[in-house]
Amino acid sequence: MFPNFYYLFRDLFGVEIYALVYINTFGFFVAISFLLANLTMGWELKRKEEEGLLHAKSGKKWVGGQPAAMDFVVNALVGFLFGWKFIYLIVNAKEFFADPQSKILSLDGSVTAGIVVALVMVVSKYLQYLKTKKLYPEPKWEMDQLHPYQRMGNFTIVAAVAGLFGAKMFDHMEHWDKFIENPLGAFLNPFSGLTFYGGLIVGGAAILYVANKAKIHWRHMLDVGGPAMMLAYGVGRIGCHMSGDGDWGIVNTLAKPGFLPDWMWAYNYPNNVAGICDQVDGVSIHCADGITPVLANPVWPTPFYEAVAGIALFFVLWSIRKRIKVPGVLFSIYLIFAGFERFWVEKIRVNAVYHIAGMDITQAEIISVVLMLVGVLGIFYFRRNPNVPEMKWTKEEAV
Repeated sequence: MFPNFYYLFRDLFGVEIYALVYINTFGFFVAISFLLANLTMGWELKRKEEEGLLHAKSGKKWVGGQPAAMDFVVNALVGFLFGWKFIYLIVNAKEFFADPQSKILSLDGSVTAGIVVALVMVVSKYLQYLKTKKLYPEPKWEMDQLHPYQRMGNFTIVAAVAGLFGAKMFDHMEHWDKFIENPLGAFLNPFSGLTFYGGLIVGGAAILYVANKAKIHWRHMLDVGGPAMMLAYGVGRIGCHMSGDGDWGIVNTLAKPGFLPDWMWAYNYPNNVAGICDQVDGVSIHCADGITPVLANPVWPTPFYEAVAGIALFFVLWSIRKRIKVPGVLFSIYLIFAGFERFWVEKIRVNAVYHIAGMDITQAEIISVVLMLVGVLGIFYFRRNPNVPEMKWTKEEAV
C-alpha cells in the first residue's frame, strides 16, 4: 500500500523522492474528489442557468483602482512565510519526516527562499494591477453579474468544513466508547475516523442553506449535487484503498475465481496507513512498534469495489440528467443508488454492529435503507409536485 506518494513512486517506478512524503495518498484523492465535484456541479449550474432555471445576481463593482499598500504588505508577508518555512521543509524532507513536530515549530527556515517568494508575490500583484489598468485607465464603477456557477468556490469550502464535521460526528456516535476515552484527541485528528453518511447529511444541509441564500432552489441544488457526490465518493474510495486506511472488508477465505487478480478478491493491505496487522471477529489489532503493517489474513478489498461502483453509477446519473425534467427526481435516484450500493457492501465490511429486535445491523445499513426509502418516496412526491417557484434577485439585493 502507499500511505504517501513517496512509497507510490518508490514501488512503482523505483525512484526515491523524499519530498513526496508530504503528499498523503488518502488526502490527495479526497482533494481530487472535491475538485471533480466542484467541476461537475459548476457545469450543471451553468447548464441550468442557460435553460433559464437559475439567475445571475446583477450589481456594481469597483474596477481599475490601485491596490492599497497593505495589499502588497500582506502578499509579501505570505510569500516570505511560505518560502522561509515550506520550501525549507521540502528541501529538507528527510529530516522533517524523522521529526516533523520539532521541524515545524523550530525557527529553522530559508531566508533566501522567503525573500524570493515574497518578491514574486509582490511583483505578481503589481503586474496584475498593470493589466487591469490597461483595461480601465480610469477607476470606475461597472455593472457586473455573479453567476450561480461562480459561487462553487464558496460552496466547496462550506461542504468541506461541514462535511468533515459531520463525518467525524457520526463516526464518534458509531464508536462512542473510543471517543469517550480521548474526545479531544479524536477531534484533533481530522482524517481518522470518518463516516461517509455523516459528511453527506451535514455537508448537504449546509450546502442547501447557502444555496438558498444565493437564490438557488433546494430542488435544483439537490439535482446538481447528486451526480457530483456519487463521483466524489467513488474517487475518495480510491484513496481509502491505496492508503489502506482500515476501511476494508471482513476476512475472505473463499476460493478466488481464476480470472481475478489476488488484490481484487482477498488482499492483505501491506504497509497500510492504519497500522493494523490483523483483525479478529471484526476487531482490528494494531501492529507492535517497529513492525511493518500487513494483515495476517487477507480481507475483501471493499474500498476498491465501492470505487468502481461509485464511478460507474456517476456515469449513469450523468447520462440521464438532461432527460429528467422534474426537479428533485435525479437526486432521488441518486439516493436509491447510494443506499443500494452501500447496503450490499456492508455485508462484507468491518463495522460496529447494533443489536436491534434480534437482528445484527450496522449504522450504515440503517441509513442505507432510509436513503432508499426516501429516494422512492421522493420520486413519487416530486412527480406529483413538478413545479418549482422561480427565485430571482430584487434590486435591493443587488451587489
